[in-house]
Amino acid sequence: MRRHQACGTADHAFHRRAFLRNSLAGGGAALGMGHLLCGVPAIAAPFQARQKRVLNVFLHGGVSQLETWDPKPNTDTGGPFRAIPTSVPGTHICELLPHTAKQMHHLSIIRSLDTKNSDHGRGVVEMTTGHKRIVGSNLPHLGAVTAKALLPDDFPLPGHILVRSSPGKRNVESEHHDAAYLGPRFTNMAIFDGKPPNSIARPEGLSEQADLRRNGLRQRFNDRFAGRRRTADSEAYGFSFDQARDLMERGEVFDLTRESAADQERYGTSEFGKHCLLARRLIEHGVPYVQVNHADYDTHHENFNFHIEQLGEFDQPFANLVADLADRGLLEDTLICVMSEFGRTPKINKTYGRDHWGKAWSVVMGGAGIQPGAVIGSTNDNGTEVVDRVVDHGDVFHTILQAVGVDTRDNFDVGGRSFPIADPAKGPISELLA
Repeated sequence: MRRHQACGTADHAFHRRAFLRNSLAGGGAALGMGHLLCGVPAIAAPFQARQKRVLNVFLHGGVSQLETWDPKPNTDTGGPFRAIPTSVPGTHICELLPHTAKQMHHLSIIRSLDTKNSDHGRGVVEMTTGHKRIVGSNLPHLGAVTAKALLPDDFPLPGHILVRSSPGKRNVESEHHDAAYLGPRFTNMAIFDGKPPNSIARPEGLSEQADLRRNGLRQRFNDRFAGRRRTADSEAYGFSFDQARDLMERGEVFDLTRESAADQERYGTSEFGKHCLLARRLIEHGVPYVQVNHADYDTHHENFNFHIEQLGEFDQPFANLVADLADRGLLEDTLICVMSEFGRTPKINKTYGRDHWGKAWSVVMGGAGIQPGAVIGSTNDNGTEVVDRVVDHGDVFHTILQAVGVDTRDNFDVGGRSFPIADPAKGPISELLA
C-alpha cells in the first residue's frame, strides 16, 4: 500500500536543526566512552544485574487506541475489528495484535490517558519530557534523564540511543531528543535503518600508527587550548571527538550480522523488525535508554487499512522482543513502554480515518518495576472519555523513572543549579508499580 501523507503539519517534516544535532550525536556526542563489555551477551551479564534500563517504543503519528489496546467492537466508534483474548484472563486487545496478545502477561495497559493535546510536536515533547510544553523552554528528553540517572561513570557505550528510519523515509517523526541543561553526554545517538553508525571505521589509507600520532597531536593542541580558554562548547566538542574515536573500536555492538541466522529470520526483514533485534542487542549490552521509533500512524484517511499495514509490521517483532527479554532474564531489569504523542478520535471521519485525539487513549508498560498483567483506568463504552483513573504525560514520566529506581522527587544538580527530575506537580501511577 502506498504510504499516506499524514496531516501535512510542519511537525512531519524532518527539521534541519534536528538532523544536524543527530548527525553530531551519531558522530560522537553520545558515542562510546571506555572499555566495552562486548562480544557475547554473557560477558555483559554481571553488569546487567546491577543496572536498570528503559526501552521505549514510540509509535509516531498517533496510533489508534481503538485498533490496539482499548478496542470497542460493536459500537458506533469501534470500527471493523474484533477484540481478542490475551494471555491475561479477562483482558482483550485488538485482533491486529495476535502475537502481542500472547505476551500481555508481561505487560500492563494504561487506558486512561487524558493529555488534552492534539498537536504532534507538542505531544512528542510532553510525552517525552513529562512536562507541558512552554514556548521558549527546553527540557531534557526521557532518554537524557534516564541516562543521567542510571549511566555509570565508566560505562563504555552511549546512555541514550535512538533507533529510527533515515530522515525522509518516513517523514512523520517529530524530533525531540534534547539533553537540554543535562549536557551533551546525555544527548541521543541516532542509529539509522538498523545499521552501525557511519564513519566508525578508520580510512583504509590511514595506518594505525599514523592515526595514533594524529590523535596524540590533536590531544596536545586540545589540552593547550583548554588550559587557556576552556568553555562549555570546547568541552562538548572534545567529548564528542573522544566518544567518536572510542566507538571505532566497538562498532560490533551495532552489527546485526553477529546475531544468529535464526534470530534474524524470526525478527524478519522489515525495518522495524531489524530495529527491534538491534534494540535487544543494545539492551543486552546494558545501554540505559533505547528508543525505537515506528512511524506513519497519522491515519486521517483509511485508518483501518493503514493500521492493518502498520501493526502488521509492529506486532510480531515487538512480541519477539518482549518474549526474548523475558526468556533471557533481562525483562526484570528492563522497563518496556509503548507510547505515542496522542491517540485517535473515536469518531470515524468521512474518509474512513481517525483524527488527532488526546482526551482518552492508552499506553502500555511492562518489565522492571511494573505490575504485570494489570489494566489501569478505563474509558466509557464507545471510548470518548475516561471514566476511571485519569492520568497524563507527567504521571507516565514519573512512573517510568520510579519503576527503574529513580527518585523522581529528587533534583539534578547541574553547575550548582537545582533542576527537578520530573514535574513536581505530578506523580507516579502507584498501583502500577510492583
